[in-house]
Amino acid sequence: MFIETVRHQIRLVKPRSFAGLMALYESNHARLRQLLGDVTNLPLTSVSSSRTDMNLHVTRAERCRYTTSLYMTYQFQSTDGIRQDPNLLLRVYHDARLAEALSCCEQPRHRALQGLWLPARTELERRWTLNVMLNKWLEYCLDNGHTFQPA
Repeated sequence: MFIETVRHQIRLVKPRSFAGLMALYESNHARLRQLLGDVTNLPLTSVSSSRTDMNLHVTRAERCRYTTSLYMTYQFQSTDGIRQDPNLLLRVYHDARLAEALSCCEQPRHRALQGLWLPARTELERRWTLNVMLNKWLEYCLDNGHTFQPA
């Protein structure tokens, strides 16, 4: 269950509901801000190195007044060259303090993400799956010492 604060009252929000999805977007924003700092000041491309994980790549796709879109990915060497995976496209809503995953590769290769990827039957399920995966991945990245903020 997620917790939502409304007028200084706390209520539980059901997972896989629209309200639960909005609470998940809020959590994504908080974790993304912890990882990236102020996304409005991100350079076009950034790389974070960790002793316990692969390099994490962030590329700004679009910067608008109220939103920023970016790609977050690992890079795998394959026979066809470098493959970006999961290559999540994210949209950060500055005023609302929300962050949502919009799209992803077909099946993530990184073992920490594979167990979170489930096929979806509805749009709500698709968004739920993408954003739970983003939330867990952000947690994983933070736990592994990734940061894009100046030391």
